[in-house]
Amino acid sequence: MIGWDHLFARISAGHLVPYLGPGMTAIALDLQKQSAQTSGQSKEADSIVPSNTKELADFFGRHVALPKRARGNPWAAAQYIESKRHRQTLDSLMDRAFGQPIAPSPLHFSLAASAPSMIVDTWYDGIMRVALGCVAGDRWGEVQGTPRTGVRDFTWYRAYDAQGDSVAMQNAVDWKTLLYKPHGSVSPAHHFLVADSDYVEVLTELDIQTPIPDIVQRRRTSVGFLFLGCRFDDQMLRSYARQILKRSAGPHYAILPDIELTRNELRFLEEMQITRLNLPLVGLDYVSNPA
Repeated sequence: MIGWDHLFARISAGHLVPYLGPGMTAIALDLQKQSAQTSGQSKEADSIVPSNTKELADFFGRHVALPKRARGNPWAAAQYIESKRHRQTLDSLMDRAFGQPIAPSPLHFSLAASAPSMIVDTWYDGIMRVALGCVAGDRWGEVQGTPRTGVRDFTWYRAYDAQGDSVAMQNAVDWKTLLYKPHGSVSPAHHFLVADSDYVEVLTELDIQTPIPDIVQRRRTSVGFLFLGCRFDDQMLRSYARQILKRSAGPHYAILPDIELTRNELRFLEEMQITRLNLPLVGLDYVSNPA
């Protein structure tokens, strides 16, 4: 049976790449809330940081009156805000949603300490950047997807070193660990792919891999992916995952304990040959294994 010891051994050896979804943010938030409640800091226990697509859609709906067609869909809601209130309003809301500091979970720290060749993080918070900054020194850097709107000298992506300074993409070759944020992030530069218009442009080119950095394409060729905190019930997110996995070596795993998957999710796992594992995402058994 495949356990955390096997997975971390493959991560440390450079054969397996963690692929993080918003569920990893939910874990960190839950642990932070428990800690705050234990210490009597009730205000700190309540977080507005969205930890799934529904919560992000709800966040937009609490701050902007949305038409019915945009409610419940974060990409459509973001598009409406951008169209009616300007891109700056959308970016400000994203900063507000994800700007609150969140302490990394033990799993975040364990992943960072195992020095994988790459970590793909598909949510907008900066938790993984904090974890890497704590344990990985200067041996890592980040590449973020960037939207066409609001960015001068447009490119599909930009690179940032461990200090958060913008650097040339060539620098990524020397990084021990590459943090790849395909949808952007609140830190260090506040780039977000979130509106329908952002994804229309990216998805048009994604099939021929143009928006995926060359360094990501090179590092994936000899690895499999380990999906952590991911659901595959959103067509756009499935499309991204499908293209990032393209031409990778495998095998791929997804930790999905005690979750009833939709038909589309089951079909996606079968299509991409992803093995489902029933392992805890919160626990102590993986902490001693990432050496």
